[in-house]
Amino acid sequence: MTDQARADAVYTALLQRQGEQWVQPRVERTRRVLELLDDPQRTYRVVHVTGTNGKTSTSRMIESLVRAHGLRTGLFTSPHLERFTERILIDGEPIADAAVADAWEEIAPFVDLVDAELAAADDAPLTFFELLTVLAFVAFSDAPVDVAVVEVGMGGSWDSTNTADGDVAVIGPVALDHADRLGETIGEIAAVKAGIIKPGAAVVSAVQTPEAAAQIRARAAEVAATVGFAGDEFGLSGHSLAVGGQQISVRGRAGEYPELYLPLYGSHQAENAALAVAAVEALIGAEDQALHPEVVADGLGAVTSPGRLQLLGISPTVLVDSAHNPHGAAALAAALRESFDFDEWGVVLGVLGDKDAAGIVDALAPVAAHVFATAPDSERASDPTLVADLAEEHGLGVTEHRDLVEAAEAAREWAADGERRAVVIAGSVVLAGEAIALAAAEDWKSGWQA
Repeated sequence: MTDQARADAVYTALLQRQGEQWVQPRVERTRRVLELLDDPQRTYRVVHVTGTNGKTSTSRMIESLVRAHGLRTGLFTSPHLERFTERILIDGEPIADAAVADAWEEIAPFVDLVDAELAAADDAPLTFFELLTVLAFVAFSDAPVDVAVVEVGMGGSWDSTNTADGDVAVIGPVALDHADRLGETIGEIAAVKAGIIKPGAAVVSAVQTPEAAAQIRARAAEVAATVGFAGDEFGLSGHSLAVGGQQISVRGRAGEYPELYLPLYGSHQAENAALAVAAVEALIGAEDQALHPEVVADGLGAVTSPGRLQLLGISPTVLVDSAHNPHGAAALAAALRESFDFDEWGVVLGVLGDKDAAGIVDALAPVAAHVFATAPDSERASDPTLVADLAEEHGLGVTEHRDLVEAAEAAREWAADGERRAVVIAGSVVLAGEAIALAAAEDWKSGWQA
């Protein structure tokens, strides 16, 4: 059996488990497996990242900055866009198939043992995400890495990733999302996310609402952690458009980092970069010791964030963004206005049924000239008719399409037939993954083919 076949077999085995949307506050189950494996997550330093939006981009920036300092890195993010090995990176590259398969063979006997214990207690077996977390922690230990940057799956306090003791806790903007699981107010959600803060850790946070900030400060005080907030202790001191991204200047907690090139679009990504710099200062430097500006420049200059305002096509221009909640959609709308000079945007939009479709449409309506309503390839997808109806309520031009292939073709034709028009595909991480694969298969960067 080839290494790829072995890795694919691991993914197949994981898919037999309860999926990522099946979430219980039961971090102790993951902890039990890791204890049997002699706690591999304690063999390296950890930067733990939570928040409502921007977690993946911020995590990727932190990882790139740490790697620029000559340290070997692991990066655990979710979900994936095309293949599950994207979720576990070693030194900036998706984990090798052989390493995935070897790690699975290492943990499999202990998985059977814990599943048996859970069955005896009349509890559900280990889930997809619980086991993927264990797999990542074992793979990082086997590599071995010096630092692991770990993005939470959902929330914080009871997320399976919270079995790692983060030296640095990073908290991105907190907004309403997953209210059925995390809480109905921003304060309640922030309390769950602040649960990643460990005793004596360093905490860096994005700008927060007063109720979210209060929860973060309370948790930090409870466990004697230090905390710094963007806007107070660190932040952006300037940013402007540049070819392929933007130029930013960052005021860190320990130093100033002027005129850095960030190859990502949107002021939200500039804010994420400032948060990432502060996190790496806390990990590698000290309160009075700045990072080397050239190393920071190298780290940010090498950042990629697939599926986040990613260019997929030219003539016409086609972008894809994973915005899947109102907060993310608002950031996308702002970035389209700030970073691009088009008169009209066609929005290919497909959302999952458990998301706030109305809020997403509300956020994107001000920049949309036409909505091409469709559905991600998922059993959880919302009916395109729902998306179309919401767009029509805003007086937008709307067409309805059965799948992304049909919607993307119509949108690209619409853009090619006009002047100063472009297309953005958004609404779901699943849809973003489909778009990336479709663009590659049809070679959208060669231009429109009538």
